[in-house]
Amino acid sequence: MTVACVVLDIGGVLEITPETGWARRWEERLGLPPGTVRERMRDVWQAGRVGGIGEREVHEQVAERLSLDAPRVEAFMADLWAEYLGTPNEELLAHLRGLRGSCRLGILSNSFVGARERETRRYHFDELVEQIVYSHEIGILKPDERAFEAVCAGLRVPPESCLFIDDVAENVEAARATGMRAHLFEGNAATIARITEHLAPGRPPRGR
Repeated sequence: MTVACVVLDIGGVLEITPETGWARRWEERLGLPPGTVRERMRDVWQAGRVGGIGEREVHEQVAERLSLDAPRVEAFMADLWAEYLGTPNEELLAHLRGLRGSCRLGILSNSFVGARERETRRYHFDELVEQIVYSHEIGILKPDERAFEAVCAGLRVPPESCLFIDDVAENVEAARATGMRAHLFEGNAATIARITEHLAPGRPPRGR
């Protein structure tokens, strides 16, 4: 018998992550035009998402490219992580805790180097799900189909038994292309209802 599975994204789903404007505040503080942080750090941010750079080197590049001393680098990165980690989506997390033992639970996240340590410390996602796949650890970003294959392999389940939940439509469509069921996160009520439907015994799964 195939075990049902639910796989979720983190940012925008398990974490509530509105933009805080931290980068623009730093640009104003440093007298830089809008968008300078993004432009100067673009390749570093990208490398950090796929594990091509370590945290120490990220800090070194921030210092060099923005002319910041060590204390200001720490403050800059603290602001970055404050937006990245956001706040917990308590309602959805509580629902998932109630599902433990009744299905397989996993996470698939486009991440940044250092995310596992911080999210484990703050949110204990490792205690919530059986498998966490971070892009910075496998070197693959959603919507690449290999990311979805990796989380299914880690959970030892076929794609068709999994419901994938993400707040990015492109990722939802990519999951469907691999054979997974998928749901676009637009709020807790509809998402919890979709999870309940997916796990309902004896109910034929929806095609999408």
